[in-house]
Amino acid sequence: MSLLKFWQKQAKKTAGAASPFKKNRLKTKLQILTILVIFGGGWYSYEVYIARPAMAFEGIPKHQDWKMELTTRVIRNEAFMVGYSEIFGNPLWVKYQVLPKPDNIQRLPRPDRFVHDWRSLRCWLHFPCVNHDDYTGTGYDRGHMAPNHVIATRYGQNAQHQTFLMTNITPQRPNLNRRAWQRLEEIAANHFSDNLGAFWVVTGPIFDEKPQFLPGYKMIAIPKAFYKIFIREAEDPNEPPKVLAFIMPQNLNGNEDLSDFLVSVRDIEQQTGLDFFHKLDDAVEAYVETLIDPQSWQFNQRIANQRARY
Repeated sequence: MSLLKFWQKQAKKTAGAASPFKKNRLKTKLQILTILVIFGGGWYSYEVYIARPAMAFEGIPKHQDWKMELTTRVIRNEAFMVGYSEIFGNPLWVKYQVLPKPDNIQRLPRPDRFVHDWRSLRCWLHFPCVNHDDYTGTGYDRGHMAPNHVIATRYGQNAQHQTFLMTNITPQRPNLNRRAWQRLEEIAANHFSDNLGAFWVVTGPIFDEKPQFLPGYKMIAIPKAFYKIFIREAEDPNEPPKVLAFIMPQNLNGNEDLSDFLVSVRDIEQQTGLDFFHKLDDAVEAYVETLIDPQSWQFNQRIANQRARY
């Protein structure tokens, strides 16, 4: 037998001996892949069909513009959900439920810094990731959309810390953030909560067609105004939900009569391109989204003119 034939024969024997091992390794890889597919599919189904709908009264807000819908990432936290724009570096909508005030309310310490949210695609790319220092020295506050106080007192410390994720933050002028906006949040946390029970809030920024941006290369868009929608079930199940909505521009002194900023949900939809309560019956949706009804929320002149704490 020639040397060449000998080595060819030995190679065939080796290949034959190794094939069961290769088959087992391939089988193991397929099993792992199958487990990952099943786990991923189960997680996706739970997230989309169970977890998110439970935190989105009458539907997750939808964009009428497919490009905005495509670039908005839905991020679910423990106590609130965010529609985060990877293009604008802002939450376009935030949705949460205000529960009745607990009897023994706890005042949790406020975190010192805001933190980036690794779930943002910007942070996957690293360099455009929005963080605490991007707002420093810009003249704009880091404006919470899901508020620190309400989330902390209703849902606890971990949920509170999530309100300091930058996916919940948008540029707000100090007079708006610390005064007018704070006044509206305090009305929700106290007056509405004490008198009306649980209700839902949808809130977020409104942008010009071509918005300005904070200084730097991160392309963090500056809103021209902000909206806040309150909605709750009526006491009579045969009646439509009760809705109250506001739009507040950035350039406020902070002590204005808040009733001056009452609008309909339809006004907000026209300015944001969002469809908020699309799960409602069409006729009911059309009715509640065109209504301005402060009486159903006991929102009177005294409440509308409460002073800011700051």
